[in-house]
Amino acid sequence: MTLLRVENLAIDVARDGGSCRLVHDAHFSVDRGETLAVVGESGSGKSLTALAVMGLLGEGLSVSGGRILFGDEDLAQMSPQARNDLRGSRISMIFQEAMTSLNPVRSIEHQLIEGMRLKKRLSRRAARARALELLAEVGISDPERRLKQYPHQLSGGMRQRVMIAIALACDPELILADEPTTALDVTIQAQILALTSRLCRDHGVGLVLITHNLGIVARYAQKVAVMYGGRVVERASARQLYRAPQHPYTQGLLASVPRLDLPRDTPLRPIPGAPPDPTVRLGGCRFHPRCPRASDLCATEVPPFVTDGGHEVACLHSGSQSSKPKGAAA
Repeated sequence: MTLLRVENLAIDVARDGGSCRLVHDAHFSVDRGETLAVVGESGSGKSLTALAVMGLLGEGLSVSGGRILFGDEDLAQMSPQARNDLRGSRISMIFQEAMTSLNPVRSIEHQLIEGMRLKKRLSRRAARARALELLAEVGISDPERRLKQYPHQLSGGMRQRVMIAIALACDPELILADEPTTALDVTIQAQILALTSRLCRDHGVGLVLITHNLGIVARYAQKVAVMYGGRVVERASARQLYRAPQHPYTQGLLASVPRLDLPRDTPLRPIPGAPPDPTVRLGGCRFHPRCPRASDLCATEVPPFVTDGGHEVACLHSGSQSSKPKGAAA
């Protein structure tokens, strides 16, 4: 059953008396108990899309088109009060930096039970008992002692586990995790990703995992949506995408990740150039200035999605479509 469906989402920012589009026609879905990874470089619009789902876009930012369907409800059309009632109860978010997301002057107990008392109307005793259960479930030892501590007294991995516990506290149906392993070492990254994915699967919670690293989601995501320059350029099951990536940008991301099945001295192949400035209008495919397959047509025509067996890609030169060298006539 589809839990969240984002359709043709557009996000604008007010600028110089007008507006500038930062996210263009984003489209993806996630089912109950399923993990969807949204992947792309910094500035591709991943976090903005997640904030739009949560109703937490900052001043000057607005949803200017599309739908955000949570079940049968369009979140984009909800009143601020309705969104607030939904947020933290049925939909939760794990933010990037646990140290800055947790309140430094409030104990772990206060921050864990606050949502349960507000959203679920639990008594302090019941909320505290649930907080102890949650800390144990996310793998924090001696939860009784940890409840009394403050964020600065915990390691980075433990703070991130507390964030996961807070996200699960009110039994949400959907969790958005925005770069949940930022600033953590590789071993802790794997533990946090495995824990988040397992808990969501066990609780039947849909998980949207936002990351810039395709290499860390292969084990945990069932579906992947790749974003570039504010657009989703490829959507597929994780198995399909890793086995046969279709978009040149996805292929470039995978080629820039170290692989254990290749010799250690195999050089990485970075994608040349830099991501586009989101405030600068760029015609056609936004990846064409960096794309080795680009033709003149790519600079003028926005590529539609082509579907092949559930694998969707927005590229004029993917699959059976002809590929021409850069600069060739359309």
